[in-house]
Amino acid sequence: MIEGVLFDVDDTLVDTKGAFAVALEAIRAEYLPHVPPERGQEILSHWRTDPGGFYRRYTRGEMDHDTQRLHRAELLHETFGGRPVTEEGFAAWDEIFWGTFERSWTAHDDARAAVDAVLAAGLRAGVVTNAAAALQERKLKLAGLADLPVLVGVDTLGFGKPDPRVFLEGARLLGTDPARTAYVGDEPTVDALAAHEAGLTGVWIDRAGHRRGPGYGGPTLPGRTDGDSQDPDALRAAGVVVVETLDELPAALGYGQDVG
Repeated sequence: MIEGVLFDVDDTLVDTKGAFAVALEAIRAEYLPHVPPERGQEILSHWRTDPGGFYRRYTRGEMDHDTQRLHRAELLHETFGGRPVTEEGFAAWDEIFWGTFERSWTAHDDARAAVDAVLAAGLRAGVVTNAAAALQERKLKLAGLADLPVLVGVDTLGFGKPDPRVFLEGARLLGTDPARTAYVGDEPTVDALAAHEAGLTGVWIDRAGHRRGPGYGGPTLPGRTDGDSQDPDALRAAGVVVVETLDELPAALGYGQDVG
């Protein structure tokens, strides 16, 4: 029996991919005008896959949030033939990027109902995230999910997922036994498989059109190739629950009827 559900934020509850798309289009228009708009998906994919692994370094406590974004901006410009992003010029770059990104935060259509269904079933709900807790609290507030507490951010322990201690701390603060706690996230290995290996029920939400490209920076499944790390059948065989929308959670976890 599930006693509580922990949620990831970005691309699980909040459409972060959509917000990135708007922000990066503003960057393309201002800093990469030689790149045609129809290549916007390539720019978005580059940012989300983080080929330099800078966000992963941030989640391991190896650099701060602004520094990882500076390095990603530098690599983005290098990849798409833009002028180098200097430390002096980064503030102006980031004012466009981050300002547009924040103004574009919205919840996924199924997020509010999913949280309500968890609470209506008498379960506990909270958030464990690989971003700073205060940032995610602000994001959830703007997305209409302010009643969902952020229990663990990357700044809580000084490191983030997939370290098992992150999930266990989330369950501890939620007040539930890890074995009776589900963790729902959009990254199949960093979220769902890592939660499963920590002793929780790991749930991968495989939203249509939201998978990251190969080599996005997550660990591969044991004994498998990178491509298997986003294969639903391989994840199920490894013990992960796979859903395509949050509407499927009650039936998948056994705490109610499908809210869709």
